[in-house]
Amino acid sequence: MNDFDILFTLALALFAGLFMSRIVKPLGLPAVTGYLLAGILLGPYCLGNLGVTGLFESMESMDTMATIVQDVALGFIAFAIGTEFKLSSLKKTGRQATVVGIVQALVAMLLVDGALIGLHFILGEERLPLSVCITLGAVATATAPAATLMVVKQYKAKGPLTDILLPVVALDDAVGLICFAVSIGVAQALEGGTVSLISVLVNPLLEVVLSLVLGAVVGFVFTAVENMFKSNSKRLCLSITFVLLTIALSQLSYTFANGVKIAFSNLLVCMMLGTIFCNICDSADELMEKTDKWTMPIFILFFVISGAQLEFSIFKDWIVILVGVMYMIFRTLGKYLGARWSAQATKCTPSIVRYLGITLLPQAGVSIGMSITAAAVLATGGTVRNIVLFAVMIYELVGPMLTKIALTKAGDITPKPAEKLTVAQAFADEPDEEDK
Repeated sequence: MNDFDILFTLALALFAGLFMSRIVKPLGLPAVTGYLLAGILLGPYCLGNLGVTGLFESMESMDTMATIVQDVALGFIAFAIGTEFKLSSLKKTGRQATVVGIVQALVAMLLVDGALIGLHFILGEERLPLSVCITLGAVATATAPAATLMVVKQYKAKGPLTDILLPVVALDDAVGLICFAVSIGVAQALEGGTVSLISVLVNPLLEVVLSLVLGAVVGFVFTAVENMFKSNSKRLCLSITFVLLTIALSQLSYTFANGVKIAFSNLLVCMMLGTIFCNICDSADELMEKTDKWTMPIFILFFVISGAQLEFSIFKDWIVILVGVMYMIFRTLGKYLGARWSAQATKCTPSIVRYLGITLLPQAGVSIGMSITAAAVLATGGTVRNIVLFAVMIYELVGPMLTKIALTKAGDITPKPAEKLTVAQAFADEPDEEDK
């Protein structure tokens, strides 16, 4: 794609996302659902087939642009979630969030593993390889922080459920990355390799530790430099600069001859950056409010492109659909039951016990990233990717809506009083909750 095509495509994607958010608003759906639908319409399985400039004609045509937008968006999302780890708040929910975050992720993995391994013995190794089952179990741990954060911000959710939700989502992805790294090592061994202690245990733990250390170092430097500026506009620019710098640094990697790999997780590094920043910078809340306004176009592009990347061709394979449905059923059970049991055990409020599990269903960027890794290192990785894309398509369309319903039922979102509207009023642009 040349410069004109890229810029025109980005402009069209933004416009389509904004317009579609107006369409879904009268239906009571979150804006993020509209962004995803806009991407599907612009994608290669809908209007993209027309071959018109500005539309996503094929997956290949948007690969580079999608990678950059998604890396930047996930970095800012992780940074925003990291700012929820304030020590003052963690004194209230820290123990509960830690227990819930670990338990619900592990229960989801175990239930998916058990169900798919059982299905493996029914269908056979040729149709459903054991390596696919084990890998999908690890992917099931991940929750999409982007969709959750967007719903929380759009409706300005505030309350006990929201307070524990964001830390749980952040911890959930940390647990997921460790589980995935271990599972992918076992899956490689099942496909004919040998089990390596370095690939199964050392590298995953090293990635988590190094990511936290890098995020902390950059966070301390960021805060020290921020104190040198007093202008709000310059401090906003500095915030954006350091998040982009952190995203860039997290791309670095190096593998030693003995197999030990130095690598970082974009999500964990940026989360740690946000955590350090919010706890030692006095103006963190003010700067985050300004950063949120700047990053909104990036988030819209992230979801529109994610929608365009959904592979509708996977519906041609009944095995993918069957395994995908099984995956979603048992992942949903795992998330809900794991969150419910652990919330009860840690004496969370009744609203958290009832509704937290529902808010943990969305899946997108992290799980897609895991599936891409699986496709690159496993002979059966293509099957993993197709099943994950099938599940993501369903989860991302209904997940944000379920999150909104759960937060509303829990009392964290205050619904507006019902009123009769004309068609023009229903589609008119009004301030969203976060702008009030």
